[in-house]
Amino acid sequence: MTSPRQMALDLPLEPRFGREDFLVSPSNAAAWEMFERWPQWPDRILLLLGPTGSGKSHLAAIWAARTKARVLSGRSLPLADLPALAGSGAILLEDADSASGVERELFHLVNLVRESSSWLVITGRRWPDGWNLATPDLLSRLRLAPAVEIGEPDDALVRAVLVKLFVDRQLVVDTSVVEYLGVRIERSLDAARNIVEALDREALALGRPVTRPMAGDVLRRLEERTG
Repeated sequence: MTSPRQMALDLPLEPRFGREDFLVSPSNAAAWEMFERWPQWPDRILLLLGPTGSGKSHLAAIWAARTKARVLSGRSLPLADLPALAGSGAILLEDADSASGVERELFHLVNLVRESSSWLVITGRRWPDGWNLATPDLLSRLRLAPAVEIGEPDDALVRAVLVKLFVDRQLVVDTSVVEYLGVRIERSLDAARNIVEALDREALALGRPVTRPMAGDVLRRLEERTG
């Protein structure tokens, strides 16, 4: 006889981007140390690079909160008042490498920042040589800017993030569940958030605590859905 499933409200927790929520590990330590040194940076412009789910947005959000930076995406550059933006003191431009058709605006913004006393952090997944830029002067300026890279989360960071996410949702789990998931999920912080959110829903629906067999079942369903 199967256990009755309760109705689980789909109310995912918003990712926490506070300073106290950022977990430092070998994969992100160099980037963390660079942002800790602000404003003693070698340049007014800094590139923050790394794969999706590596924690770029979290680290950038900590800096943006600290500096009261204006935050915008690369795609929104054509709509921005660039001179006003460059005079705002600090700017966070996210996902610049995934925005197409904004080279003129990005080139203008970079030049305006260099002429001002503002700071500009640009995030992207790849180094500028992989952005397929058609403006040689823009590529040259981005190459000259200092850059820090966040690697894929290592095993220790993935496990630590899983533990923190379970605690945030007030879920008590055995360490064997964390170890089981830590070596099976994709090495990204988004993947950790997705599996913990799914397990929270499953535990609530079944009225049971999270166990290793439950983790295996939910993980298989997620893989089938995305595969």
